[in-house]
This record gives sequence, structure tokens and C-alpha cells, in this order.
Amino acid sequence: MWHDISTLNKITRALVGVLMLCVLYAGYKWVARQPMFELRVVKVQGANEAPLRYVDAATVRSAALPRIRGNFFTADLSAVRTAFEMVPWVQRASVRREWPNKLVVSVDEYRVLGAWGEHDGRLLSVDGYLFTANLDEAEAEGRLPQLQGPDGSAHEVAERLADLRHWLAPLKLVPRELQLSKRYAWTARLNNGITLKLGRIQERETFRLRVERFVSAYPRLAAQLSGRIESIDMRYPNGLAYRIRGQAGTDNSDASRPDAV
Repeated sequence: MWHDISTLNKITRALVGVLMLCVLYAGYKWVARQPMFELRVVKVQGANEAPLRYVDAATVRSAALPRIRGNFFTADLSAVRTAFEMVPWVQRASVRREWPNKLVVSVDEYRVLGAWGEHDGRLLSVDGYLFTANLDEAEAEGRLPQLQGPDGSAHEVAERLADLRHWLAPLKLVPRELQLSKRYAWTARLNNGITLKLGRIQERETFRLRVERFVSAYPRLAAQLSGRIESIDMRYPNGLAYRIRGQAGTDNSDASRPDAV
């Protein structure tokens, strides 16, 4: 082998390559330890540079910085992202390095839809995620709808609330409460004080048809019984039933039993 020039050249090139890698690695480690690469700036901004409504950049930094380890080169960006996503109101965070000693954190805030459950401090976002945040902050511009449902139903409750708002808009009515029972029965309380019973529904189309029947019938009922209606029951297949404050009554068009709640 020692007389084979070609083999010796290959061995030499390999050894030189290993030596160069060792030198480069040692150089990297030396450079990475230099004070200039210590993280001195952590910039927190809204995703796509959108203004932050609930997240205070200084508060977020103070909450997340103690969890950040390493410098510009060695900081684990995944761990940094997780640290920021543990801060209230932060739904998603993305992190990037900016030379030579800066991290830029872009934050997506939760967009709140309503308060969830029996005053347990949870909120529901517009895209159906439950999260914990300060209720007073969330209600700074007005009281939130009160929402409730069994485990795993948050996304569907969010969708049906959006539907109700859209379908009730012609009547200028707004749902203030929406509840889905364990037996899958829907009940809404509107801003005029009326409780709207929609019954057991699993299909969006059935939900829509019952709301549309209410929208069609309500103007006549409101004209006849202005301010006196306590609840309207849409569980009947061919009509509805209503309750007047202090007594009960049934619309004459109903001839069938409602579905069970």
C-alpha cells in the first residue's frame, strides 16, 4: 500500500478533509462562545406585522425569556416557540434569528368568540379552540356570549354560533347564550330575552331549517305579543310552540309532538 501513490493520495486527502472539519468545528465553537452572539434583543410582533390587541410585548418577553437557553447559534427555536405559546392570548408563535444577536417572534393572537362553561375561566376562539385568558380583558368592549357544550364540542358550538348570527341578522337579533346539552339538544338565548329551543340536531341543514322557520314566524308573533314572549320551541316538525311570560301557549299550526330534549 505504501508504494501505491494513488492510495496514499486518497488517504492524504481524507486526512486533510477530517482535519479541516475539526478546525472548522473548533472555530465555530469558539465563535459561538463570543459575547457578541449572546441574545440581547427579542422582538415580539404580530404575525404579518399586524397590531397586537391583547398581547403586551414587554409582558410576553418577561414571561418567556427565563425559558430561553443558549445564544444566537445554540438557542433551540422550537423550545423558544413553545415558551411563547404558553403565554396567555398567544395561539401560535414563529421564531427566527436575526444577525448577530436578535430573535424575532411573530405572534398570532386568539380571536375570542365567547366565554365557555360554568365560569371556569376558559374562552372559545372564533376557530373553535378553548384557551385560558383574562375575562375582563376579553370583555373590555362588551359582554361576551356565554357558550357551553360537552367535551369535544367546542368547534361545533363555534360554527353554530356563527351560523345563528348570520341567519338571525335580518331580525336584528343576536344570540347571547348558546348551549349544547349532553343529549345534543341546542338552546339559545337572544338579546331580546327570548329563549329559543331548537332541540336535538346533528346536521347543520336541520339546524338551518329550524332557524329559518323561526325567522319566518317571529315577526308575526312579535307584532301580536310584543315583549311578552318568554320562549319559542322550534322542535315541532310542522310548526312551533311559544310560552308567554306567566303562562304557556301553543301555536295553532302545531299538530305534532316535539322531539325529546
